[in-house]
Amino acid sequence: MGTDNLTFAARPRTLSTALPNTDRSSELGTASINRLLVQQTVPASVGVLVMSLYMIVDTIFVGRWVGPLAIGAITVVMPVMFLISSTGMAIGIGGSSIISRALGAGNTARASRTFGNQVAMTVVMAVVTLILGFVFDEQILRLFGAAGQVLPLALEYYHIILIGVPFLGWAMMGNNVIRSQGFPREAMMVMLLPAMLNIILDPILMLGFDMGLKGAAWATSISYMVSATYVARFFMGKKVEVRMTAADLRLDRGIVKEINALGVVTLARQGAISLLYIVVNHALVKHGGIIYLSVFGIVNRLMMLALFTVLGLTQGILPIVGYNYGAHNYERVITTIRNAVLGGTGMAASIWVFVLIFREQAVGIFGNDPELMALTPPAVLLVFLATPIISLQMIGAAYFQAVGRALPALLLTLSRQTLFLIPLVLLFSDIWQINGVWYAFPVADVLSAIVTTWFLQREIRNLREI
Repeated sequence: MGTDNLTFAARPRTLSTALPNTDRSSELGTASINRLLVQQTVPASVGVLVMSLYMIVDTIFVGRWVGPLAIGAITVVMPVMFLISSTGMAIGIGGSSIISRALGAGNTARASRTFGNQVAMTVVMAVVTLILGFVFDEQILRLFGAAGQVLPLALEYYHIILIGVPFLGWAMMGNNVIRSQGFPREAMMVMLLPAMLNIILDPILMLGFDMGLKGAAWATSISYMVSATYVARFFMGKKVEVRMTAADLRLDRGIVKEINALGVVTLARQGAISLLYIVVNHALVKHGGIIYLSVFGIVNRLMMLALFTVLGLTQGILPIVGYNYGAHNYERVITTIRNAVLGGTGMAASIWVFVLIFREQAVGIFGNDPELMALTPPAVLLVFLATPIISLQMIGAAYFQAVGRALPALLLTLSRQTLFLIPLVLLFSDIWQINGVWYAFPVADVLSAIVTTWFLQREIRNLREI
């Protein structure tokens, strides 16, 4: 990733910039909560939407120009890719929570040290995970459900994607740091650039250069490299508030410990999702066959589309909650939670209705394979039943992460996938086979929403008593 001749000498150069006139982060403690939610959520949601669309378009191209089994290959590889890259995201979110609270308390020195530690940790973790990913390639893909004709396709896609994963990890780390300092539009660009570039490169490489599945993989990896370069250049520009010097790259045990404590929530979330993929993929192959990997791939893409506003909202509230909690503005914290839950539920419900009404047409854009067209719409209907209330669980987990409460954040993060969904998939699939897998999703959504409601109500009472 480009660093524009970033060097550190006796007189250290800085990687970032001061604000020219105003302190952007201070607005998080003074502006209207609804205005802040819109400012922070819209760019984040746009970024998530475009990323979701890119994954959907990628799947459409692969399904139509390579075949339905290639969708299964992508379905196997994607959770592996995001699990590896989530190390960067975990470092980004964990450090950003510290940065937001430090800025809220006026401690810019701590914010700078945290950023420097994030950079050092991300580089080390990227190298380690890249090496392990190549050494244990086939074992990893088999673990995630690749078998039969899907395995060679998955390996072909995986080896190229893995090259871009360290760049994705850097971009995800930078995305959260940029947002924590009050630059949601710039953070949006970190996600927007690779998504749009990927959509452009897909047909060029897959059709123009006749590269097929390899073309789709190279389009993705190249896009991640561009995103990482944008992040590096941004930190070397003249906008961000937090400066980093060579000394800040030296790991601070206390900061690293806190980053890991908060970042483990993100790793646990992605780890739980990856474990869920393992369980679901194996259950689908066992009870239905290889084609169900492709069915689940399409269902998952549509779910990402349905939740793009909620995913953006959970990213958007992090700097608002973190800053105001650090500044002891607890009423603003409570207002942010309440408005985010109401807004997230409403937005998720609107898109949920649209997807359910047009589910057959939505499935049809991924290809015209008769078997896929017959099996996927019923699965969409069952999996999506309780989608609107997912926002409650996601916002609750994000709140505790933003205020540095690692244990409840971890518990709420794991509640849906690990505590409820995985056991229910195993239980229900033995009782109702394929339909049992789909039944498990709405039941887990309801149970995790109940648990999150209890935690949030207790937390709000505590904040009002402070």
